[in-house]
Amino acid sequence: MAELKLPELNNVMIVGNLTRDPVFRKTTNNTPVVNFSIASNRRYRDSSNKWQEEVCFVGVVAWNKLAESCMNRLKKGSAVFVEGELQSRTLKNGENNVRHIVEIKARRIQFLNKKGKTTEIETLNGSAFDQEDKLEVPEDDTFDKFLTNEESQLLKDNKNE
Repeated sequence: MAELKLPELNNVMIVGNLTRDPVFRKTTNNTPVVNFSIASNRRYRDSSNKWQEEVCFVGVVAWNKLAESCMNRLKKGSAVFVEGELQSRTLKNGENNVRHIVEIKARRIQFLNKKGKTTEIETLNGSAFDQEDKLEVPEDDTFDKFLTNEESQLLKDNKNE
């Protein structure tokens, strides 16, 4: 029987808020790197039809100009859209305890907090879109306008509980 060859795919897209201020440093060869973690919330209905929320905490690492732009724009609580790939690494402490870490190596980070009426997208090469390519952020930046009337009513009812 022929061996099954799976496609190579490692792509992550996630939206969340920084759980603490980013940690910026430079490697021994002077390459900028920033580490931060985000909390991403998922709302769902449980078996009794009540809204529940789960939080997923994910570490993110960004390099070079992308790291520099994060240093200048991000702080605890900042909302971001991160696109990248999962990477794993192993750390040993002084007592030879081994820790395995899985994190997102960012290729692209979109800063979601308002800065005027536009938002910039930073990419791995650190360049932002030109002024005419910037995304317009509507005054009402909630997703409520995408909900059906029934979903809107359910959310209102849940908030009142």
